[in-house]
Amino acid sequence: MPCAPGVSPEAAGAPRGVSASAFSSDVAWTPIAEEAERATRVKHPVDRLPCPVRRRVLAVANQKGGVGKTTSTVNLAAGLALQGLRTLVVDLDPQGNASTALGIEHHAGTPSVYEVLLGEIGIVDAVAVSPQASDLLCIPATIDLAGSEIELVSMVARESRLSRALSGVALDELGVDYVFIDCPPSLGLLTVNALVAAPEVLIPIQCEYYALEGLGQLLRNIELVQAHLNPALTVSTILLTMYDGRTKLADQVTAEVRRHFGDQVLRTVIPRSVKVSEAPGFGQTVLAYDPGSRGALSYLDAAREIALHRGYLDRSYLGDGHSGAHEVSR
Repeated sequence: MPCAPGVSPEAAGAPRGVSASAFSSDVAWTPIAEEAERATRVKHPVDRLPCPVRRRVLAVANQKGGVGKTTSTVNLAAGLALQGLRTLVVDLDPQGNASTALGIEHHAGTPSVYEVLLGEIGIVDAVAVSPQASDLLCIPATIDLAGSEIELVSMVARESRLSRALSGVALDELGVDYVFIDCPPSLGLLTVNALVAAPEVLIPIQCEYYALEGLGQLLRNIELVQAHLNPALTVSTILLTMYDGRTKLADQVTAEVRRHFGDQVLRTVIPRSVKVSEAPGFGQTVLAYDPGSRGALSYLDAAREIALHRGYLDRSYLGDGHSGAHEVSR
C-alpha cells in the first residue's frame, strides 16, 4: 500500500520498514498502533488461499521431543483455516496437547482418535470444530490413546488402521482441504499409522545443536514405510523452529539443514517467542492468543508458503497471472 500523500512512515515517527497502513497523516505511529494493524491483518486477511489441486494429508513427525511439533501442527492448521482453507488436525499424541491448543474437549469418554483406530466410530463422529475458526476441525486424543499401541499389536493390518479411517469418502464428507496428523515423539506404531495414512511428511527441526541428532533414524523409518507400506510417502516439507537470530549457532544449523535438504526447507523460519509458548496455556493457538506477534506472523507466512507450493496448486491458478503476488518472503 503506498504512503499517504506528503507523509512517509519515517516522517510520522515510524521505524523504517513499518507498513504504511500502520499510520496516517492524522495519527502518529506508535508500537501499539503497529501491533493492532498486524493483528487485524492476521484475523481478517484480505485474500483467500487457493485450494490444492488435491487434498493434502501431512504427518508432522519427529521422534525428538521439544522441537515444536505440536505447536507447528496447530498453528499451521490455524493459519490455513484463517485464510479460507478447511483444515483437519488429527491429534495422535496421547498427551492431547494439540486438542488443548485448539480448545477441544478431550477428557475421558470424549469420542476420540482412539475409538477411530479401533474401528468403533468413524472420523465424522469424532470430529469437533475449534472455537477459534469455523474451518478448523480436530479429532481429539484422550488418555485412552496411551494404551492403544498394545491393543493394536494383535489387530489385523495394524499399521493401516488410521489410513482406512481417513478414507477419501470420509474426508469428502468433512469437506477438508488439508489434514495434519500430529504424531507422538516416538517411532512407534502410532507414528507408523500416521506415515501410512499420509502421502507427505512435515518435519519440524529445532535450530539448535542437537537438531540433526536422531533425524537419520526418522528418515530410515520413512524409507522402510515407503518400501513396505506406503510407496507414495515423501518428505515434502521441513520447518525450522525456535530460531534465535542473536546466536551464530542458529544460522549454522539453518545453513546446514538447507544444504542437506534444499527446496524441502521452507524459507520462513519460526523464531523463539514467548507468545508461542504462552498460547497453549490459554487453550489457544498463537494466532488467536496474540495475532500481531512475530510468532503468529511467522506461522501465517509458513502456512501460506505450504499452500502456495507450485507442485500442489491448480494449474489454472498458476496460469492466471496472480501467483507472483502471493510470493512468500522470509
